[in-house]
Amino acid sequence: MQVDLLYFDDCPSWRTGLENLESALREEGLQAEIRLVNVASDSEAARLKFLGSPSFQINGLDMWPEERDDFKLSCRVYATSQGMRGSPTIEMLREKLRIQ
Repeated sequence: MQVDLLYFDDCPSWRTGLENLESALREEGLQAEIRLVNVASDSEAARLKFLGSPSFQINGLDMWPEERDDFKLSCRVYATSQGMRGSPTIEMLREKLRIQ
């Protein structure tokens, strides 16, 4: 399995997202290659259909897909049990990993 974490440098949440992803994989007992994809421009965001930072993809498919026409460097928020946050919780990631 390959998991891509798409982010941009100024995103304050991508490192927490990476830590949560690593924890979720470990807790699920899964081996995966984590590939960090640094999205550097709005044109690259459009080409990658970047949904905001951090975004998580398994084998090229977003774990939280959205219909969207506008792609740019932006932060992404997730509805967690603690309210809106800049990255998904470990449990949210574990749940998505289980269904892949």
